[in-house]
Amino acid sequence: MTAELLIRDAVPGDAPALTRLNAVAMGYDYPEDRTRRKLEKLLESGRDKILVAEREGQVVGYLHLVDYDVLYADHMKNIMGIAVDPGCRRQGIGRALLEAGETWAKEQDADGIRLVSGESRKGAHAFYRALGYEGNKMQLNLKKTF
Repeated sequence: MTAELLIRDAVPGDAPALTRLNAVAMGYDYPEDRTRRKLEKLLESGRDKILVAEREGQVVGYLHLVDYDVLYADHMKNIMGIAVDPGCRRQGIGRALLEAGETWAKEQDADGIRLVSGESRKGAHAFYRALGYEGNKMQLNLKKTF
């Protein structure tokens, strides 16, 4: 039997686990001290919602949502990141996180949720589509760092 999964709001003390998940699940090597500062700032923003999935006292996944408001669409929430520990995938954690995020978005009077997923992440695309997410727009993601 699989241990019970708890979905809860993130707290600053989750920074080490989120740093690890960013690295192992998404390939982002971002320092823990910066993750902690960023997490604290986002938790105080009033715009961001960060949920974590916890099993047996260990954070095994997270979901980060933020307001998405543009001049050409109704108010939505934007998924900025979703990660599940690779050793815990296919156990309903991603689904539980998305369902909790959708519930929160509805409570916030959002008209939907938007997400962007890398072109090569075919398995993730199938997962999102199975949960009712749809789209066919291919985009190029450009950045300029300072």
